[in-house]
Amino acid sequence: MSSRLNVANLLTWFRIAAIPLIVLVFYLPPAEWMRPLSCLIFSIAGLTDWLDGYLARRLNLTSKFGAFLDPVADKLMVTTTLVLIVQAHPTLPNTFIAAIIIGRELTISALREWMAELGARSLVAVSGFGKLKTILQMVGLGAMLWQFPQFGIPIYEIGQALLVIAAGLTLWSMFVYIRAAWPSLRGSGEAS
Repeated sequence: MSSRLNVANLLTWFRIAAIPLIVLVFYLPPAEWMRPLSCLIFSIAGLTDWLDGYLARRLNLTSKFGAFLDPVADKLMVTTTLVLIVQAHPTLPNTFIAAIIIGRELTISALREWMAELGARSLVAVSGFGKLKTILQMVGLGAMLWQFPQFGIPIYEIGQALLVIAAGLTLWSMFVYIRAAWPSLRGSGEAS
């Protein structure tokens, strides 16, 4: 089987394919079960992030294509869901959270690309903070998609609090990555 069509990469493709379905269900005519259904689709897709990595390592299916596609799928899913939430609930906290998370992803993606050109990509490799940030983002976004309280538990507010923590980790990890890359950033005399 081609490294582009192995089971791990197919799970990543599934995560990308789930994005329009999440959006469609989110915008279907109002019904009490639509938001929980969009959360369920999002959560299943989010679990494939763990599963595809596990299978890739366990079955020796790692590939350069998979290493490229996996973070793209994550970023597409997170940014699309952030846009949905900000559009549905355009509050200042939601807007700041979305701006921080999306802005960091753009900044670090550009930094990683540039560091790869310098042959120093390992200085900005994914850290434990990045994995914790991703878990908090996925759980928080899922809770905000669910939206409705359950058994008196304020699900939306819990999700928002998790996203605030994720945004803090996002800023911290961006600082760590930029600090690691700083000698290379200062050493470049090129301007674009």
